[in-house]
This record gives sequence, C-alpha cells and structure tokens, in this order.
Amino acid sequence: MMLIEKKAPADAEATEYLLLPFDVRCKCRFRSRLLSGEEAGLFLERGTVLRAGDLLLANDGRVVQVHAAPEAVMEARSGDMLLLARAAYHLGNRHVAVELQPGLLRFGRDHVLGEMVRGLGLAVTECEASFDPESGAYGGHGGHTQPHGHSADGEGRGPRIHDMAGRGR
Repeated sequence: MMLIEKKAPADAEATEYLLLPFDVRCKCRFRSRLLSGEEAGLFLERGTVLRAGDLLLANDGRVVQVHAAPEAVMEARSGDMLLLARAAYHLGNRHVAVELQPGLLRFGRDHVLGEMVRGLGLAVTECEASFDPESGAYGGHGGHTQPHGHSADGEGRGPRIHDMAGRGR
C-alpha cells in the first residue's frame, strides 16, 4: 500500500492519480485506491482539505495528483451576476459548501436548497459533476467545528463552509 503523509511541491510532476469526492477530500486520514487500482493510505496534517489539482508526495517518492470525482450536485446558471450573488449569499448563510464559476453556482444535491434557489428566480438542475467548493473565509485558517443545528439537510449534517478546515478527525 502506498503511504502519503504530505503534499508535493507545486512544480512536481504527477505519475499517479486519485479521484475523490468532496466529502473524502475533507478528511485527513483515509484509505483509497489510485486510478491504477493500487491502494493508498493518506495520513495528512489535521485540517487538510484536498483541492482538485493538489499534488501529494508518497513516501516512495511518487507524486499523486488529486482529481474531484463526479458526484450528485445541483447547478444554478445565469448571466445575471446579482441573482447568482444573492443565491450564493443565501446558501452561504446556511453554511452550505458552494462552488462558484462564471455564471454558475454548484452545491450538493438537496431538494430543499434547490427549491430555495428556484424561489430566488434561478433555474436549478440536478446532475453528476465534479464538486470543488470554495474553502470559505476560514479555509486553511482553523475555525470552529461545532454544529449549529442547521445545514443543507436541516439535521446538522452535510458539508458546511466553516467545517472544512476541521474535518477528518
């Protein structure tokens, strides 16, 4: 089993690839399989959130590039940037992880959130796509991880912006 305990320099060249969904990329200790099929154990610094494109250094010297796996998401598209900003604000106010791209908001599939965004005037579609949300104001800077009792599913579960730095314990 390949052992990975740290990130590789940004100029390193990847020879292996790891395809992971967002919830796994928020963990610092886990087992997975490379695209080649080889098993890998990751033991990264506490609070590490892997982003699409990150490079990891295996203990045997190989470099592994992280890719965001397709997963169940909802997308809202619009040329109206104010409308997208309003939706991003309301999703963020609920501590929901959101990916921002030009003309696009992407968030984890949740019918309640989808209806909220539709109610703001945006068309929302469900699809399978890679999900690489913003790290938030606290990303990489610590932050608290106590649930507030509100989240995407209303039960205090699901990715919340301020939890991203503290995940994976």
